[in-house]
Amino acid sequence: MNGIIWLASYPKSGNTWFRVFLTNLLRDADAPASINELEHMPIASARDVFDNNMGFEALDLTADEIDRLRPELYIHLAENAKEPLFMKIHDAYIEVSDNMPLIPQAATCGALYFIRNPLDVAVSFAHHSGLDLDTAITRMADDDFAFCGKLDRLHNQLCQKLLSWNRHVLSWVDSAPFPVCVLRYEDMTAKPLETFKKAVHFSGLDHTRDQIQKALDFSSFDRVQQQEDAEGFKEKSPASSRFFRKGQVGSWREELSEKQVQQIVQDHRNVMRRFGYLDENGKIVF
Repeated sequence: MNGIIWLASYPKSGNTWFRVFLTNLLRDADAPASINELEHMPIASARDVFDNNMGFEALDLTADEIDRLRPELYIHLAENAKEPLFMKIHDAYIEVSDNMPLIPQAATCGALYFIRNPLDVAVSFAHHSGLDLDTAITRMADDDFAFCGKLDRLHNQLCQKLLSWNRHVLSWVDSAPFPVCVLRYEDMTAKPLETFKKAVHFSGLDHTRDQIQKALDFSSFDRVQQQEDAEGFKEKSPASSRFFRKGQVGSWREELSEKQVQQIVQDHRNVMRRFGYLDENGKIVF
């Protein structure tokens, strides 16, 4: 497969865990890969990726000008890739101008979309961003929400338009014109071999069951936590104490109030039901 395979998700939904797994799978080494050396997987919004490939610096452009150029960047990267290129992305699937999508079909062979119960996302997102829970919940419901959009500082990431949690999900799974494989975080934890094998085969890789299992063992949450404790993690937000915090399904039950739970369900009810986070009676599943 030629072109980019997007590793797309709303933040704190399993994207980085999958990248650790994929690095271990592609290396197929006798020891776990460092979490600070995630190979062949640039981040789509990284400022240095833009600057190093476009021939000029994003610093000299407005956010809208950058957005209009980003599709050209991804076409360039896809054309020059000697093997399938995996790219992490948190942007929603949006148009940037004149019906031009941010993610060009010409550069793309498919996307893995990681989705997680928004109740757990809210807790993890709050810790990651140094926010109180109510603020995190409000931002997840904001159709205009963006990362790195403030103009009072120079971010190492370009501005990323996330939209609300439910619109982010639907933008990728319903609007993208290329194949999209949806992976629930809850399935990644409950039945990892089956779920990660599905992602590997979707990506056109031909690794064996044993290789996939070894990569999973090397990427367990306990291992990545130990690595972060020992060497830190360069992608950790300065606002959080650690990146790999708990990784548990259902940890929202320990931290969210009933009012906060009701607000999240009200904000995202239809998408939660569609992907199995609410049953037909509206009861929370995970």
